Amino acid sequence: MSFIDKLFGSYETKELKKIEPIKNAVLKLEDKYRAMSEDELKSQTGILKDRLAAGETLDDILPDAFAVCREAAWRVLEMKHFPVQIAGGIALHRNNIAEMKTGEGKTLVATLPAYLNALSGKGVHVITVNEYLARRDSQGMGKLYTYLGLSVGLVVHGMSTEEKKAAYNADITYGTNNEFGFDYLRDNMAIYLENTVQRGFNYAIVDEVDSILIDEARTPLIISGKGEKSTDLYKIANSFANTLSYFRVAEQDSKEELDNITQDVIVDEKARQATLTKNGIAKAERFFHVENYADAENMELQHHISQALQANAIMKRDIDYVVKDGQIIIVDEFTGRLMEGRRFNQGLHQAIEAKEGVQIQNESKTLASITFQNYFRMYKKLSGMTGTAMSEA
Repeated sequence: MSFIDKLFGSYETKELKKIEPIKNAVLKLEDKYRAMSEDELKSQTGILKDRLAAGETLDDILPDAFAVCREAAWRVLEMKHFPVQIAGGIALHRNNIAEMKTGEGKTLVATLPAYLNALSGKGVHVITVNEYLARRDSQGMGKLYTYLGLSVGLVVHGMSTEEKKAAYNADITYGTNNEFGFDYLRDNMAIYLENTVQRGFNYAIVDEVDSILIDEARTPLIISGKGEKSTDLYKIANSFANTLSYFRVAEQDSKEELDNITQDVIVDEKARQATLTKNGIAKAERFFHVENYADAENMELQHHISQALQANAIMKRDIDYVVKDGQIIIVDEFTGRLMEGRRFNQGLHQAIEAKEGVQIQNESKTLASITFQNYFRMYKKLSGMTGTAMSEA
């Protein structure tokens, strides 16, 4: 819990006091590295690595590493880190969340801890929310890293195993949270070690950290495979769902009122649940010609009806999904983007296909799954940047 504890409470005031003298130490080295020639400045990467090999820690070499990176950024990018950006870089290195407003140069701030931690040779992952940012930052900031003798990788969708392996073996690797997570799942499904691409979880800098580690923390990444062939039961269950009457729960409704309603289905939109009432169960038994709907032998029927109710009462067209070219495309609830190639699991996608009258695809089964929360817990060191840390707290 220590990482989350740092996001909440008054931890930041104590941490900023500790950061101040380190920041000043970096600023004092400005003249030293400004006076160096190109070759002298580039050689500092090797010197800093030798210091680590001799027993010094990353904290020991931090002032020199930050000062070197700062001077190189000025020469290569014509951008020099302001004192507040140095403080942000130190906060990131110290396993914290740094709040920086839009326009305060989060991309440049990340270069300081990324360069420092990459000197260990164990890899640094800089994680963004979309491929455009990952590509832009790897190209823009990559010039700085290559100038200082470090390698830069980019992980995006559609790359081959060899390309991804090379990207992960780089000193600093840029990519999206989705791609890093899916690569982890694919590595765990690989039969041979040589087919894996990742090399470990040393240090990650997460951009828009509140979005990834709070809003989407429990969002599962799922790799699916073909399951059993779909049956006509989805269409029949959908036809049954269309014969029912629905009661939508309001906050003021008491339990007694809910127990006495005459409709067939109770819909709780807040809990995103739709369940049959006694009347609805009686209708199901007549419609499907079964004696006892609750019997264990009717579990498959119960599942199909449950998904049909969910599709018709809870899932809304053009909000939760869209119909495009005869297919159901999921809408990401956090970004509003269309999630091509992704499908709802446990038959819900097929139930929506039956509802919308499009071709019902084969069911899929989950082969591998992990949440962002559990994926990022594997990193030895984790830090993040956002413009809304305190409001999220």
